[in-house]
Formats: sequence, C-alpha cells, structure tokens
Amino acid sequence: MKANDNSQKDNLHPRNLHRNRYDFEKLISNCPELKAFVSINKHGIETIDFSNPLAVKTLNKALLQTYYDIQNWDIPKNYLCPPIPGRADYIHYIADLLAETNNGIVPKGNSVLGLDIGTGANLIYPILGYSIYDWSFVGTDIDKKAIENCSRIIENNPRLIDAISLQQQTESRFIFKNIIIPEDRFTFTMCNPPFHASAEEANKSASRKVSNLKEKRNTNPVLNFGGHNAELWCNGGEIGFVTQMIYESAKYASQCLWFTTLVSKKENLSSIYKILKKVNAVSVKTIGMAQGQKNSRIVAWSFLSEAEQKSWKL
Repeated sequence: MKANDNSQKDNLHPRNLHRNRYDFEKLISNCPELKAFVSINKHGIETIDFSNPLAVKTLNKALLQTYYDIQNWDIPKNYLCPPIPGRADYIHYIADLLAETNNGIVPKGNSVLGLDIGTGANLIYPILGYSIYDWSFVGTDIDKKAIENCSRIIENNPRLIDAISLQQQTESRFIFKNIIIPEDRFTFTMCNPPFHASAEEANKSASRKVSNLKEKRNTNPVLNFGGHNAELWCNGGEIGFVTQMIYESAKYASQCLWFTTLVSKKENLSSIYKILKKVNAVSVKTIGMAQGQKNSRIVAWSFLSEAEQKSWKL
C-alpha cells in the first residue's frame, strides 16, 4: 500500500521546485516509461532504484519534461546523468549572487550570459538556467561526442536554439583559452569539476556509492549517475583543475562578473583561497550547498571592484 509522504527536502534552495518528494503520478503521466522503474519501498513510499542507471536517467527525463518542458532528452551510455535537484540549486545560488549587486533583484532574461565549463553530454546547467531564469549560455566541453549530443538536445527543443550555443575546447590543458575571446562579456562562469585524480580513484568512489545505495558490497560497480572519463577524473583531481581555472581566470579578469565552481572536497578550500589571494581576486565568496547526505559548496570570485560589479549590466 502506498503511503502519503509530504516531507520537504529543507536543505535544498527555497526556490527549488524539487523540495517535495517526487510526484510519481504526475511524472508518469508525462513520461509513461518511468512507470516500469517505480516501486514501493519498505516504508510504503513510491521510489526508484537509484543504483540503476537507466532508472535514474528515466527519472531525469521525466523531471525535465514535467517541470522544464524539455522534450526527448537523452544521453549516451556511460555519460554523467546529473541529479536534477542539486544542479538546480547551483543555478539558484548563482541567481542570489547576482542579486546582491542588483538591488536585491534576481536578474532574468538573455542579458545574463553564463559560461558552463564541462557541460557534458547532458547540457543540464544551460537547460535549467534558461528554463528557470531565461538566461543565455555557452556550453563547452573537450569531448566531441558530448557536444554532439548537446546539439541533438537543442535540436529537439527549438526554443533553446537562440539561448544556448556550444563550443568544443580543442586543447584539453586549457579551460578559458580558445573559449573566451576579446569581445566576450560573461555574467558568470560555472563548473562541476572532475573530482578524482585517476580512473582507479573514480571507480573506488563509484563502488562505495553503489554499495551504500544497495546496502551491500559491490565489487563490480555501475555508476548510477554515470560518468565518462574527463567528467569524473583528471590529472591533479579537483584541486588541480580548480587551480588551473583560477590562474586562467585572472587573464580574463575584466570580461566576467563572477567566476564560480563547485568544490566537493572541503580540504581543498584553504589551497583555493591562497591561490585566489595570489591572483588578486577582489571578492571571494563561499556558498554552502547540501543534497541528501552530501555537502558541497560553490566558490565564487570576482576581479571587479564593488562599484564595477554594480555597474555591470544585468
């Protein structure tokens, strides 16, 4: 028997549409294929098996279709399938950050231009940013197959064509070089950097996650949220990637209001702050986030004075 569950996910941003439990009846009505993955758990609550990659992808497809009017969203096998509520939080917290120098008003419309570093095959941040706040985006990735899949998502949703453009980063050792050109002015950049320093480290993490979800040991892990090479690991891991990003950002100091990145590992913060001081960042902010049992944070920095930030057109 199905139980009613009206509990809220209070750790999500107040404007997040996913603070309540998933309404599977509504989701299935919009995406009938989700029904095959929904079951009732031992507490009598409808749910899916979050250790099943196909179930997670189908839930994402249903959420995007139901709440953001995104049709025919899909990703290739083994690519990162992001949890929508947490990704929406990043967008909402950037909106709050922009409001701080905009008389407390969250800016909406295509004058806000975001740069999504490592957009992956899922295109999730540009989709959410456009759907929620009508922002424009440039999505970048080093993976040609990921960019091609993002192009298909845009083609399947014509309203995204004028809002989101894509650019492949052809030199993997760079982040902003080749992407930001002299006439560009980005309102913000965002990034979910690779967490791990090697494929082995990423696989160990995956095994722990799946074991926790299944409540049993798993020696042959399947990533429930997927993840393909550069999406999960890079030389130097998270701190190496963010360090490179900070040093490069200083070269484009006047062309972006706020540079931002997710930082998963708390122990990396002290090094990040030292590097930001070294490159003379004027403003540095750390914004806490939490989804379920996981705590993360956004680190944001700007090279512009407060007066310059306030004069930026939003």
